[in-house]
Amino acid sequence: MSDELTLEKLTAELRRSLGILHKRDIQTAADRLGTHAHALNQAPILLGDDCAAIPDGDGYLLLAAEGMWPTLVETDPWFAGWCAVMVNVSDIYAMGGRPIAVVDTVWSQSPQQIAPLWQGMVAASQAFNVPIVGGHTSCHSPYAALSVAILGRANKLITSFSTQPGDVLLHVTDMQGKMHPQYPFWNAATEANRDRLRQNLDLLPALAESGLCDTGKDISMGGIVGTTLMLLETSGCGAVLDLGAIAPPPGIDLTPWLLSFPSYGYLLSVRPEAVAQIQPQFHSQGLVCQPIGTITAGQTLTLKMGHASHRFWDFATETLTGFGGGDQSRQTNDAQSA
Repeated sequence: MSDELTLEKLTAELRRSLGILHKRDIQTAADRLGTHAHALNQAPILLGDDCAAIPDGDGYLLLAAEGMWPTLVETDPWFAGWCAVMVNVSDIYAMGGRPIAVVDTVWSQSPQQIAPLWQGMVAASQAFNVPIVGGHTSCHSPYAALSVAILGRANKLITSFSTQPGDVLLHVTDMQGKMHPQYPFWNAATEANRDRLRQNLDLLPALAESGLCDTGKDISMGGIVGTTLMLLETSGCGAVLDLGAIAPPPGIDLTPWLLSFPSYGYLLSVRPEAVAQIQPQFHSQGLVCQPIGTITAGQTLTLKMGHASHRFWDFATETLTGFGGGDQSRQTNDAQSA
């Protein structure tokens, strides 16, 4: 199959993916909240990032929450409990922070039904060394549901608002895992060595504090392409994404890999001169850190494969989350960093 036909087929599948389509639900929040809020000291808090970064002394408090996919809660409650903690921990590290504690909100129809959810949450809490300190519990609900919120702290931020034309887009992930048997989740965490888990995550705040990286995003249920779109929307930039540079794990095809949620996966937008300093830090841990694209001026995401290219998204005509900051976000971010 030619590059053109392969890219055309892949693009159609990506456009139909629920992970990307569900990001449009965020517009219901963006319509009501705008691009930023203000803390009690009136410092701006940009909206649309992996966490809310609340100025606090010489650093930032990081606050985030995640609700679990109801289907996962029903069919694999232990893994849903694990993921509820894991994804929040990942959001904190994605912003250059370190987690402090989590709280949970869980509903179930019985104490028996809630048991595996708790087992998964406690296992992840211990693995990532992040305590569960409270929340809300109900065993008399007509349905099962789970959400977890997290508090963390950062000295220096990695945000979604600071991409610059000319930046290199690095894909960071852990290939030492396996795909979930039912769902598009790449699991490189539940059976991993705990020390290695924590060391891998600690690389991100270390990069922020060294000044080597100030822009990035946790790869979410939108996969690599959906997360790239969110990064571009908040920064007001475009990009050329080379799908041919993205190598899936052995035995996994490119399409499911692009659509999967990795337990350790980040997109970092870095200045070209920093790439050679950043890559060895991940490689030394046995992690992938691969250039897969370039940030451009404008508002379009172009997908490339071999000699073929396709304009996948144009923010001039199409909104994703609604938290598109552009110049206004850059100005607010400058004020926040001053």
